[in-house]
Amino acid sequence: MSAPVIELRGAGKTYPGPPVIRVLHPTTLALRQGERVAVVGPSGSGKSTLLAILGTLDEPSEGSVLVAGEEIAALGERARSALRAEHLGFVFQQFHLMPALTALDNVATGLLYSGVRARERRERAAAALDEVGLSGRLAHRPGELSGGEQQRVAIARALVRRPRVLFADEPTGALDQATGAEVVALLAGVADRGTTVVVVTHDERVAERFCRRIELCDGIAVEAGRPISRLTPDAGGPERVGS
Repeated sequence: MSAPVIELRGAGKTYPGPPVIRVLHPTTLALRQGERVAVVGPSGSGKSTLLAILGTLDEPSEGSVLVAGEEIAALGERARSALRAEHLGFVFQQFHLMPALTALDNVATGLLYSGVRARERRERAAAALDEVGLSGRLAHRPGELSGGEQQRVAIARALVRRPRVLFADEPTGALDQATGAEVVALLAGVADRGTTVVVVTHDERVAERFCRRIELCDGIAVEAGRPISRLTPDAGGPERVGS
């Protein structure tokens, strides 16, 4: 079995009190290359907190996070940012595209601080847009694209760095059902080509397209009917803000 791309070892998240607010109980899991993972649960269950910790966007209050075998807590912020840029890509419900830039230039911004020369940035951006089916929209600005096309541009921007893991937080939340299904099919195809894809969703139709399912409720993660979070005796319940 291949080594994990990302590993949590008893990683949990607590906000100090009083009272103590436990958002994620200590959780242990490993993500491997090419997996399709759906993280599901109601609003406030801890989904986005789990994603933020897996993606090194937030630090756990306890336990450890390893990316490509490197323990995040042992790295300085600069080294952590470099590791994140090398291995991880992110897609969110809101597209966060720059309205004045073309699709090509929006995607090329994903390589802006990577040391890649301008010509290669544009070449790789064009290839990423082709990968998501937008080779005919390179010169279009976001306002000239449909919602589904804008989300494809956002996915291309995440893929242009060739990450090992792609995180998508409610990627279909701003789309109609048919367009959302197209985006989910695209993400599944990305996983088929070897990238680990982790999708946070409350939509069962989206989750059904992913082979591995992690369910969250009140900060407790369960996989295949088995808790992968360890209950803790903290006072107070989970935070009920966000997802």
